[in-house]
Amino acid sequence: MSKETLLAAADQLPDHFELDELIDRLLLIQRIEKGREQSRNNQTYSQEEVKQLVKTWSK
Repeated sequence: MSKETLLAAADQLPDHFELDELIDRLLLIQRIEKGREQSRNNQTYSQEEVKQLVKTWSK
């Protein structure tokens, strides 16, 4: 995560906030960025692959 992203996230918060709110927001941004990177690198599952994975979870 860049410093610019962190500052933009903090700037969107009200003047007074709980630290947990900032941490939650940063974690969400980090997860979204990771997902976008995985998508760009073709590290994704097809719908059919997901269906097969889900079937194994319920056994």
